[in-house]
Amino acid sequence: MSLTSTARKAVDRLDVFALVEKLLTLAALVLVAATVGGQLGQILGLHDTLGMLVGWSIAIVYDALWIGALRMSEVAIRQRSTVGIAVMLGLSAAAVAVSTTTLLILGHAQVFAFVPVAAALFMGLRLFAGNVLADADTAGRIAEQSAADRNARALAAADARHLRSGATTGTLAETAGHLGEMQRQIARADVLTRAQAEINKARAKAEDRLTKSDKDHGVKALAFMDRDFALTVSRPAVTAGGDAPVELQGHTVVTQATPEIETVTPPPVTADETDTDTGGDQTPAEGAMTLQELADVEAVALPKPGVSLTDEQLAVVLRWLRYGMEPPRSYRQAQKDFRDAGFKAREERVRHAWAEIEARETGTPTR
Repeated sequence: MSLTSTARKAVDRLDVFALVEKLLTLAALVLVAATVGGQLGQILGLHDTLGMLVGWSIAIVYDALWIGALRMSEVAIRQRSTVGIAVMLGLSAAAVAVSTTTLLILGHAQVFAFVPVAAALFMGLRLFAGNVLADADTAGRIAEQSAADRNARALAAADARHLRSGATTGTLAETAGHLGEMQRQIARADVLTRAQAEINKARAKAEDRLTKSDKDHGVKALAFMDRDFALTVSRPAVTAGGDAPVELQGHTVVTQATPEIETVTPPPVTADETDTDTGGDQTPAEGAMTLQELADVEAVALPKPGVSLTDEQLAVVLRWLRYGMEPPRSYRQAQKDFRDAGFKAREERVRHAWAEIEARETGTPTR
């Protein structure tokens, strides 16, 4: 195949209309970026490198927004989306208007100010020729295919996000236990090291204090410990009558008199009634009431082991233990069975309640 035929086929396949549109679009983007990027920094009060960086960054972002609005307008027209056409064409018109105004005000050659308008017109003509001039069936098929392509890309992107999220969630679920243990070990190490640091600090202060004390007073303290003290105490003889007359060179010397103190015999101490054990063998009392029956009689809730008891419940439990055996249990027996059964109450409360039970038996008031 000759070079001439190859060039001819390339020219035949070339879409001059589309080529002009792309050249105009590129020229409009370059003109706007050069105009805005070179002067916007100074307008904002920024100079030198910083002003150039800020100006060109804003210019590039604006160009990306402008070309994106034009391309999305093309997609909306192909898909016959009324809302998309209205929004994207509105953004495109605003972008073209801002670009044209910027080139008219800031551009060095106002003749190029309408290049963005020409690019937009060429794109509009191409879309009109490709989508509006076709018959209704062809235009409908074009819209359906474009919508199908868009939906397929959206579904593919959603599937990719779902797979990525599932993988991330699964990994986090698998490693959650390890992460929790890691955090626990980190917290434990932090607490222990802080505590050890505080202990070391306190010990260091104590050592410094002792070192200073030894330096200031250590020698004298050791010298004091080496001293021998002979301490003898003499007391005058005291007569049975309490006086101690002493003669010294024919004179009577009055010494200290100590009054006679009669010997006091302490009264016998009787054993606490609450500590006496009942002698003899014990057997369960016949006809004794159950704990539930005693609770019902006293109109209190059934006392339960392991739960703090009210005064009324405590009295019910002690009466049940006291009269559940024949002869009745002593305080020590009842106290042991009370603890073994799992009931809870302070010792003072138990003693007081037991004293009231015995007081009712003897008819004496409690203190």
